[in-house]
Amino acid sequence: MADVEVRGLSKAYGSTVVVDRVDLSIQHGQLLCLLGPSGCGKTTTLRLLAGFVEPDGGEILVGGRQLSAAGRVVPPERRNMSMIFQSYAVWPHMTVFHNVAYGLKLRRIARAEMDERVHTMLSLVQLDGLAARFPGELSGGQQQRVALARALVVEPQTLLLDEPLSNLDAHLREEMRFEIRRLHETCKTTTIYVTHDQSEAMVIADRIAVMNNGRIEQVGGGEEIYERPRTPFVASFIGRTNLLPGTMGVEPGTVQCVGTVLRASSDDGPTAAPGSPVSISIRPYDIQLNHRTNGSEMNVLSGQVVRSYYVGGTRDYQIEVGAGERRTLRVDAAPGVRIGAGERVTLFYRSKSATSCIESGLTEAVDSHDGIAYRSSFRTRCSAWRFLSRRVQQLRSAAGYARYTGRRPIGRWRESEAHRRCPQGGNGGLVHVG
Repeated sequence: MADVEVRGLSKAYGSTVVVDRVDLSIQHGQLLCLLGPSGCGKTTTLRLLAGFVEPDGGEILVGGRQLSAAGRVVPPERRNMSMIFQSYAVWPHMTVFHNVAYGLKLRRIARAEMDERVHTMLSLVQLDGLAARFPGELSGGQQQRVALARALVVEPQTLLLDEPLSNLDAHLREEMRFEIRRLHETCKTTTIYVTHDQSEAMVIADRIAVMNNGRIEQVGGGEEIYERPRTPFVASFIGRTNLLPGTMGVEPGTVQCVGTVLRASSDDGPTAAPGSPVSISIRPYDIQLNHRTNGSEMNVLSGQVVRSYYVGGTRDYQIEVGAGERRTLRVDAAPGVRIGAGERVTLFYRSKSATSCIESGLTEAVDSHDGIAYRSSFRTRCSAWRFLSRRVQQLRSAAGYARYTGRRPIGRWRESEAHRRCPQGGNGGLVHVG
């Protein structure tokens, strides 16, 4: 069984916290997607899972076996994992057959079994008849299939993919989404997939973990994350939405914003005390334009059209609402609805189509892990202390002495295996041999 458990995983470079106490649980045979913008820490998390980087805190377990912890990392080659990179990394001087067979050769698999497994995998990724070709004779999509076949043919416990479709054009990228999903359903390998593309994550993943600033904002299925986002960041990052900041009302499901009281769905949503800062998320297609009201309905706003754009299947309106506190809403209307700039309109949405999102990432917000409460400012001080501690360790080592004094250390030194795997770690990559 290849259940993956990530507990309190942390990584910092200097005073910058890249991965901040991440907790994840991935069941055997599940495909989890780490989704987030550039710089959110998703690739660093994947490299921690692969064993390329040593964590500062927390642990990684696969099948109940601890693979990573602070000061102890099982090397990548002993983890029974395969990783696919953005650049495919296929050998240009080897044929398709020899690229796919490379991992089997290292494992000293018998020739007859190797041939059978390679041809079976090439058939699975629909590369029959291309075994004798070189990568330069293949399209981008075919090269990506070679990388997939090479990763899967060794039958890894866990498959790691780091934005594998980012180098493909839009048409091939869409085609390969379904191909990766088909392969996963066939092989049932536990998979962690990194991407910044929301549509890609929705198609491929069983579950999605949305990351922001090194932390997990929400984990769930694609429909759950889209329909019931827990934070304003998740709501705005997954699809288009209107975010109206306000405060939680006294009555459950109500939000005070834009000079009025609006109602949102309170089913399975986050809870907040009355007066707490929240945002209400309303998708543009859930707002009805020029709704006829009976005067007693909630969730009715009056506004003025700022501008509109014809985008084919819909007409995109920007409408300014609010009495004293002005906000601009995006509204999707049918292409035949034509309203000029400056005209007054009435907007309406149903409560169940809106979601209240608790503000996250505030300085005073308290986060908890393992029963201990931390504040953001305290985390910053801890990061600085870890940085100073590592600097002292570097200065105490002979390698650090040489770096900061310009003098050669006494004795013979050579580059360590650990440094070749992780240049940022250890004592600068030198170990004493005599």
